[in-house]
Amino acid sequence: MFGYLAADPARLSPEELARYKACYCGLCRCLQERHGTLSRLTLNYDMTFLVLLLQSLYEPEEQGGEGNCLIHPFASRAWQRSEITAYAADLNLALAYLKRLDDWEDDGSLLALSQAKALRGAYERVCADYPRQCAAMRKGLEALGRLEREKIEDPDAAAACFGSLLSELFVWREDRWSGTLRGMGDALGRALYVMDACMDLPADTVRNRYNPFRRFYGLPDNEQRFRAILQMLMGDCVRAFDRLPLVQDASLLKNILCLGLWTQFDRRF
Repeated sequence: MFGYLAADPARLSPEELARYKACYCGLCRCLQERHGTLSRLTLNYDMTFLVLLLQSLYEPEEQGGEGNCLIHPFASRAWQRSEITAYAADLNLALAYLKRLDDWEDDGSLLALSQAKALRGAYERVCADYPRQCAAMRKGLEALGRLEREKIEDPDAAAACFGSLLSELFVWREDRWSGTLRGMGDALGRALYVMDACMDLPADTVRNRYNPFRRFYGLPDNEQRFRAILQMLMGDCVRAFDRLPLVQDASLLKNILCLGLWTQFDRRF
């Protein structure tokens, strides 16, 4: 995704920080085992949030341990994983593949094309296992691509594309929590898209790239404008989050949503 769903480590307890890092390492190891070494380069903290959220909701059996890896060959790292970690690893791979295809089509990046080719076999296996989620990814990114090609600078329409995509990824299984998870994923997806558009606005304008906020470039009140939009969208997200019966890692998840997500925005503005 965009890399904004990261915790604020300064406001985590030592136990929460250790848990967070172990969950991240477990996801990295799971990517390696399921999709090969290259897939580990696609990892960011966004999918770690999804692992923590769904594990807190469904409480699956977890496995853990310590060990070295290619990234940290000299220091043993704690790791934790569950069947939800495998789910998130597969979705991470699929998103990474589609993102690289998009980079090739938009920018003509040969590196992105070569990486997409290397990930294609794993992507096709993920599509076979999760057709609903992969169809939502393709549909959302295709709709967003149409807006970009037609230069329709409509922030609501653009954000809705990513909201609909993320809403399906949040639903691990169809059950009593599916509606709440879809609502949370939709609001969070919209917020992440808006966050990314706000952060990239200067660079996109200079490079003449699509951004639904380009007409606001250089205006003095952008910080207040963008913050108000994000607060509204994150309010919808947190209201859905609060309806879920979460106990384990609830404070860590709140740190990510209410503190960590805003770190880069506050630094930028």
